[in-house]
Amino acid sequence: MGRYVYDFTEGGRDMAGLLGGKGANLAEMTRLGLPVPPGFTLTTEACRAFLEAGSAPAGLWEEVSAHLSALEAGAGRVLGQPDDPLLVSVRSGAKFSMPGMMETILDIGLNDESVLGLAKVSGSERFAWDSYRRLVQMFGSTVMGVDSSRFERALALLKDRRGVRDDVGLAASDLAGLVGTYQDLIREETGAPFPQSPAEQLRRAVLAVFQSWNGERARLYRRREHIADDLGTAVTVQRMVFGNLGADSGSGVAFTRDPATGRPGLYGDYLPDAQGEDVVAGIRNTVPLAELEHVDATSYDALCTHVRTLERHYRDLCDIEFTIERGTLWMLQTRVGKRTAEAAFVLAAELADEGLITPDEALARVNGEGLARLMFPRFDSSAAGSALAHGVPASPGAAVGAVVFDSGQAVRRAAAGEKVVLVRQETTPDDLPGMIAAQAVLTSRGGKTSHAAVVARGMGKVCVCGAEELTVDTGARRLTAADGTVVEEGTVVSVDGSTGAVYAGAVPMVDSAVIRHLEDGRGDGGTRGVVDAVSRALARADAVRRLEVRANADTPQDAERARRFGAQGVGLCRTEHMFLGERRKLVEQMILAGTDAGRERALAALLPLQRQDFAGILRAMDGLPVTIRLLDPPLHEFLPDPTELAVRIASARARGEEPDAHEVELLGAVNRMHEENPMLGLRGVRLGLVVPGLVAMQVRAIGEAVAERLLAGGAPEAEVMVPLVGDVRELRLVREEVQRVLGEVSREAGVTVRCPVGTMIELPRAALTAGRIAEEAEFFSFGTNDLTQTTWGFSRDDVEAEFFSAYLDQGVFATSPFETLDREGVGRLVGIAVAEGRAARPDLTIGVCGEHGGDPDSVHFFHAAGLDYVSCSPFRVPVARLEAGRAALVETLGSDSR
Repeated sequence: MGRYVYDFTEGGRDMAGLLGGKGANLAEMTRLGLPVPPGFTLTTEACRAFLEAGSAPAGLWEEVSAHLSALEAGAGRVLGQPDDPLLVSVRSGAKFSMPGMMETILDIGLNDESVLGLAKVSGSERFAWDSYRRLVQMFGSTVMGVDSSRFERALALLKDRRGVRDDVGLAASDLAGLVGTYQDLIREETGAPFPQSPAEQLRRAVLAVFQSWNGERARLYRRREHIADDLGTAVTVQRMVFGNLGADSGSGVAFTRDPATGRPGLYGDYLPDAQGEDVVAGIRNTVPLAELEHVDATSYDALCTHVRTLERHYRDLCDIEFTIERGTLWMLQTRVGKRTAEAAFVLAAELADEGLITPDEALARVNGEGLARLMFPRFDSSAAGSALAHGVPASPGAAVGAVVFDSGQAVRRAAAGEKVVLVRQETTPDDLPGMIAAQAVLTSRGGKTSHAAVVARGMGKVCVCGAEELTVDTGARRLTAADGTVVEEGTVVSVDGSTGAVYAGAVPMVDSAVIRHLEDGRGDGGTRGVVDAVSRALARADAVRRLEVRANADTPQDAERARRFGAQGVGLCRTEHMFLGERRKLVEQMILAGTDAGRERALAALLPLQRQDFAGILRAMDGLPVTIRLLDPPLHEFLPDPTELAVRIASARARGEEPDAHEVELLGAVNRMHEENPMLGLRGVRLGLVVPGLVAMQVRAIGEAVAERLLAGGAPEAEVMVPLVGDVRELRLVREEVQRVLGEVSREAGVTVRCPVGTMIELPRAALTAGRIAEEAEFFSFGTNDLTQTTWGFSRDDVEAEFFSAYLDQGVFATSPFETLDREGVGRLVGIAVAEGRAARPDLTIGVCGEHGGDPDSVHFFHAAGLDYVSCSPFRVPVARLEAGRAALVETLGSDSR
């Protein structure tokens, strides 16, 4: 039998895997000598054992009893003691923070008898009955399964009858009556009474928290945040302290810096005469934490001291929950605080400047996903007009969507392709699906530490909280602004999470400051601005990374932008994109040519156009490698849609007219070239071997563009990439043709034109025979899009819409394998190809040019796999640069910087 319970005095923050984040940090604060109410933690191992067996592990309750006895001895009171009860809270606390996703039960130990003792010893009947109604409500919904809305409706009806807006307006007699109402609801709903035994309350509360690990909202949150399902949650049992004892008491949440912007200074919310759950739930609007200095200067000064201690100890932004009980400050929780992308970059730079962390640690604390958010457009303030309302800017960014008033509607509309904004008075954990589906979250109550704000920041969602000017009527499905403007469900609004403004209609967007900086190098005026923080992070990443970052670019304009964004070449130039528009007609002529001469004329017409494109890209990337992929897709993709052609021809005949001869010819060609599965048909290298002159035309265009640049004094570095090779003999034949044509071009131009020849590894057979293929290839580039399709047997266009969402919901995928590389399957093929390719050719250059090249998690894999470069879209180049640097830190910092 293992040990399952630890006192707060026995742990530390390095034990988060066992004690959960909450338990480990409570132990750490206790070790630091901060005022923490005593308690103990049931480990994640106990939770896992319970979930596996369906019952508590042997010895657990004996350990709990022993620790409870010690807690009672220290307090000089017994749990639920009738005349002076010891009360405890039971809270969840997983290894990784999951705000609001699991359960909490406060005031355990109260019953019909001890509530009277609490009233007497505290001198406040109202406080005692308020605490008891909280216990009955939390226990009833969390442990006994009563719909929480039934308790909320009973409370709302009572406030309505008494003509009060907030709970604090209810008298002791009102709350005593409410307890009776709640107990009746429980009996009516479950057939069982609310338990009067404090020991039974504690035991059932602990098991309910364990069970909440597998609750729907907790599972959804873990999928969203990529948290493993097998970690389990710890449970903390802690002596209660009370913020609802009157005006000299209260609860609050503090951040050591602004979690939205990263600016220094104490930020947070305080709520007088309230428990901590009231602050987080946003049921009443809080006051800024700075107000506490005027209400209770002694507690405020002590809080500032403790905050400084924690930030310097953790060397990071800390999120702190505290309670003041009749002038005495208690620290209830701390954790490394969730922050916006902007705050992450600014804070990392500031902490490095202050010497609390190293430049490498600063780089490890930001990520590519956050950088991508900072590159998103922002509202054009000059075109915004007057705001409907202003609230607390809780999570920055700009979002436009149709207003919806409940989570289910948000999910349904978003699934149909509509962008929505979820509007609530305040959010609860049950709103998580709607928050995920929405573009933004807007609440009329709450502040920067409310549930809506904390969860939205963690997800990178735009969020404005506490917009008190808005009256939100979820029943009528509308909101009303202070000027009388009514916004019905479905009306489009714009939400600015950076300023807190809400606008009617869709406000135009402009480039973000970060994008403007990447484009033209301008800063934002000072080392503490987000633009300069991003610039510093990228500079550090460039200094430490081993992976090169190239771009996928098909036009000179794309190549120029990619170079401005820091690309070190072009890793993929897709020549098929050069055959679109007016040039499609030339491809049609090549396909329809009935003779070699006709086909050669069409290819000859395409040659100067391709040469011009290649010359422009080589000019933009002068001195850097440009990998040009020969034509890849099946030729019928360049022909008109057969159904449209057939309809036009049939319509002409139905009118008694002669159909267009060219269209008839095209339809015949399309039908002849029809393939049941074009992705696995006549494409890639197969086209080059079957269609005479196609490879020669493309290679000549490349060679002549290189010669043109050389004669102009440039330094072109073109590479020829052969797609979809499955056998070394295919590559050998094409390579011989490439070398023949380049030899001709060299003689004609009078300069030596040499282009390395390599291949895309995008078929499992190619990966498994990479050693043979490397005998003919000077470089490999993994086409991970097709490699994923052929490994899984998926047609991406078909399956993503059909069943990917079901696979994600059922946990088959943590993320789509087309977004983040499948390490077990596709990743293993990559590893085999790298090892065998380098064994055959030690100087083999290896990169990746699929979309995974810009995915942060995949970049870490490619670094570890020993690739030389990743290539991605120009917009993702800064993201890949950052993540390549962070991947290199795994070796220097000793852990995965993700």
